[in-house]
Amino acid sequence: MPGIYIHIPFCKQACSYCDFYFLTHQQLRQPFVDALVKEIRQLKSSHFTSEPVQTIYIGGGTPSLLDQHQLHQIFSALEDVFDLQPEEVTMELNPDDVNEPYLNMIHEFGVNRASMGVQSFHDEILTFMHRAHNPQEAVLALEALQKADFPAFTADLIYGNPGQTLEMLEKDIDRLLKFNPPHISAYSLTVEPRTRLGKQVEQGKVIPADDEEVAAHFDLVRTRLAAAGVLQYEVSNFAREGKEARHNSNYWTHQNYIGLGPSAHSFWWDESGAKRWRNKPDLKFYLDHDTEQFREEKENLTMQTLAEERLMLGLRTKWGVSAHELREKYAYELNSLQKEWIEKQVEENTVSFEEGVLKMTPKGLKISDHLILDLLSKSSPLEGR
Repeated sequence: MPGIYIHIPFCKQACSYCDFYFLTHQQLRQPFVDALVKEIRQLKSSHFTSEPVQTIYIGGGTPSLLDQHQLHQIFSALEDVFDLQPEEVTMELNPDDVNEPYLNMIHEFGVNRASMGVQSFHDEILTFMHRAHNPQEAVLALEALQKADFPAFTADLIYGNPGQTLEMLEKDIDRLLKFNPPHISAYSLTVEPRTRLGKQVEQGKVIPADDEEVAAHFDLVRTRLAAAGVLQYEVSNFAREGKEARHNSNYWTHQNYIGLGPSAHSFWWDESGAKRWRNKPDLKFYLDHDTEQFREEKENLTMQTLAEERLMLGLRTKWGVSAHELREKYAYELNSLQKEWIEKQVEENTVSFEEGVLKMTPKGLKISDHLILDLLSKSSPLEGR
């Protein structure tokens, strides 16, 4: 089993753009950890524990709110239940929680990759996002990562913010690059309907950046990072050679993983087919029920669905998708309409199709979502089954 994902549903405050499941009631943190340990131990001797675990990702929420005792509980339970042979153990951190002693402590538990949401070094942007940290705390956290000589880390940036100029974004990128990050995730600000930002946009209090501005920001991110040797390998992810994220890459290729904690997703592929499910996004329910009771949205996935997902996710990466893999793993053949579409896009230099591998070009990656939907719209429901 390549991966385990653990969702820690606690934050100090709500970021304006975030639609993940979280709570700010810190008094429930220890009861949650106790319930998480119970969920882990209920999997002992199940078929989910039959393969070595290659990656662990602790996300949220804000996992860095957990203290040493709580992390000890979680890792002890994982070691008791699973065959842990992880090459990558990632933990998300907020800059205001990070210091050298904390980094040394989580490294002792086996965490070898930190994921930190810097987002920006401009105070007005962080205030607009309702982030819990300020620019100086981000700088101090990055300095702590260097002093602790942490094995690997990734930093997040968000571009396309209302009022964010290219000059502001360029300063953010250059300031981050001074810390020589091996990996950077850069996301365009997304307006989700059930968030504070979504309500502000709906009420006309915030006007989102237009498509041209966002595209210009994307171009700046890609070119500045590439010049520094941090190369794009997925639409939102950039890394130095050999520093790509293992855990997230497993999602894109349909590797098995188990999600633990409220709202965590799981994917499992065995001889009976592929299944996906989610834990109920309700901490109170999670605290009071056993594993099978809080699993919901169980879905048996058809080969057609899986193939289209593989196309969608693979085309967002530098590796693309091979027609051979689609045929052998998913019994899926590109149909005549899709082949005609590919020929046209090759002429327009938005995709390449060489040696049976379909990839986006740099030009295509800028509009990858549109292109992928266009390609999939030409997929016959009868073909590929």
